[in-house]
Amino acid sequence: MKNFKTEIKWAIIFSIVTLLWMFLEKNVGLHGQHISQHAIYTNLIAIPYIIIFYLAIREKKQEYYQGIMSWQQGLISGGIMSVLIALLAPLVQYIVSTIITPDYFNNVIAYVVDQERMTEKAARNYFNLKSYMIQSAFGALAMGIVTAAIVSLFLKTKKK
Repeated sequence: MKNFKTEIKWAIIFSIVTLLWMFLEKNVGLHGQHISQHAIYTNLIAIPYIIIFYLAIREKKQEYYQGIMSWQQGLISGGIMSVLIALLAPLVQYIVSTIITPDYFNNVIAYVVDQERMTEKAARNYFNLKSYMIQSAFGALAMGIVTAAIVSLFLKTKKK
């Protein structure tokens, strides 16, 4: 566990940032009156996520690898962090969906049905807690590994 304290710390920070972001989205109306804009603005969370991965892998390089880290070592660290985030994702999604914004699913279902983007049955099958828990876990794992691979390219120790 001591070897993974950096990854654990940053996975928790990532999860807290997600909760704060969802609270912000709800409070500016992206889960209600401005739900039509949600798909656009929710993607801005990628900026803090990339920053978190950068800070985490940089910390791993400095603290654990004493400033000398290969791309593979950075990728492994980011991969471990991604797995931890994916494990926390269903809990985070549960908190978001039951405490922060319990009306989101009903609001988004009503919106996509009203806009004739989905049938009500299809919308209910897609926009629900179980579906979002699965999506958040697999999405975190996939995007985390991709982000870790790219960030590690910038943070790897350059050969002289």
